[in-house]
Amino acid sequence: MRHARGVSLNVDDYELVEMECMRCGKPARMRFLGPCDDCIAELDAKYQGVAREVETAAYEPKMNVTPNAVALKDD
Repeated sequence: MRHARGVSLNVDDYELVEMECMRCGKPARMRFLGPCDDCIAELDAKYQGVAREVETAAYEPKMNVTPNAVALKDD
């Protein structure tokens, strides 16, 4: 069940309807228009998400960037 701004959606409340797969065009029983179960399995196998570490350089402000006047204000 998903909640968004006080609205709840239970996917199981929607019945399966015969419709055409948006990817392969074959008829399939689905709750929402999109790829069929076979296409989803094929796409999951083809595009496996692999986590990896990405190194980035430390942030160095440009020379024309000045500190925020509020942050430097002495109380």
